[in-house]
Amino acid sequence: MIKKEEFGNGIRVIHEHMPHMRSVAIGVWIDVGSVDEEADEAGVAHFIEHMLFKGTSSRTARMIAEEFDQIGGDVNAFTSKEHTCFFTTVLSEHANKALEILEDMIFRSTFDENEIAKEKLVVLEELAAVEDTPDDDVQEYLWAAMYPEDPVGRPILGSERTITAFTKEKIEQFMERCYRPARIVVSVAGNYDRQLIQYIETLFDSRSSNPLPKEQHVELPTYHPNRYKKSKEIEQGHLCLGFPGLPANDERMYDLVILDSIIGGAMSSRLFQEVREERGLAYSIYSYYTAYANVGAFIIYGGTSPEKVTELNEVIHAVIQSILKKGVTPREVENAKQQVIGGFLLGLESTESRMYRNGNNELVHGRHEETDDIVAKIEAVTPVQVHEIAEVIFSHPHAVSLIASAETIDSFQIQSIS
Repeated sequence: MIKKEEFGNGIRVIHEHMPHMRSVAIGVWIDVGSVDEEADEAGVAHFIEHMLFKGTSSRTARMIAEEFDQIGGDVNAFTSKEHTCFFTTVLSEHANKALEILEDMIFRSTFDENEIAKEKLVVLEELAAVEDTPDDDVQEYLWAAMYPEDPVGRPILGSERTITAFTKEKIEQFMERCYRPARIVVSVAGNYDRQLIQYIETLFDSRSSNPLPKEQHVELPTYHPNRYKKSKEIEQGHLCLGFPGLPANDERMYDLVILDSIIGGAMSSRLFQEVREERGLAYSIYSYYTAYANVGAFIIYGGTSPEKVTELNEVIHAVIQSILKKGVTPREVENAKQQVIGGFLLGLESTESRMYRNGNNELVHGRHEETDDIVAKIEAVTPVQVHEIAEVIFSHPHAVSLIASAETIDSFQIQSIS
């Protein structure tokens, strides 16, 4: 059973007891990401994620690493467009120590000027790595094409211009504005006792409260069906099509989940079978959906040799048009349901996955549905509902991003879904 507690300063604890496990996973989630940045701050949320490992008032960066190694713990962090999370998995007997280190990192990091200078170089290398990975880069450009006027369209890493301009003052100002107790959720899953929850309260409830909740976006991001083409002398062409999706709390989300599985989210999907198995057009072809608080996207990606990019684009359009004109079959829907349910349930087999799910659900949905209720909602999806959500998603002109050789770029023709 998932339990929720809230401290006097607004920090929430979500915990799920798994007594058959030897480990406990702990994640400190902050309701802040790249969407909370001003234009000149782009990338600062991700940069802070790096800097919190670089030393506190009582620990050096080396000490942080060594102390986690001494307890055999895995520790990591990530920044998304909406959230930042610092997480660790340790044996149950080391949970108190892991919490102590995480709390120290988050609330007492010193942001040493020398460490800032060094970490800028590291993040710039990370940025270069994305640019050297066109199947990642093309998707960054797709978001910029779809939402050019909103922070959700900006890369999480920021840009070389903004990263090099970060200062200790700018970092601390962003921390003061965004790392507030009301935005913090501690998610715990695994084998723990009541003492651990009490220790979390001891560590975290001492933080001063923030009377102001996170600001809510009044205006929804505006989707644009823009086209982006980047010339790069590489062996493949990388193509992305983007459609406006659904925000995270839309009641039609399960319909979209099944549609995604049928189109390109599984090995038996129409795109995988037609593009890879039947035509041998691509090694990598898939679809996925992304859902944020106020906006979503449905994205199709494929990578193929330069001379086949146009054909790949035509096949993708043909698959979409077939679904719009003829709908989906009951067998496809049933297969997709089982694939989605299996993936969902198997994904809950570890302490880490439970910690992740519970922390994310608290920040995104503010509620925690029972597993059986979620399965029932998936099973209730009908072919008619899947066809209807396809009409909603694909009724909009789509955005396109393409990274390929100059010759491929020049010959590529944008198609419309009709």
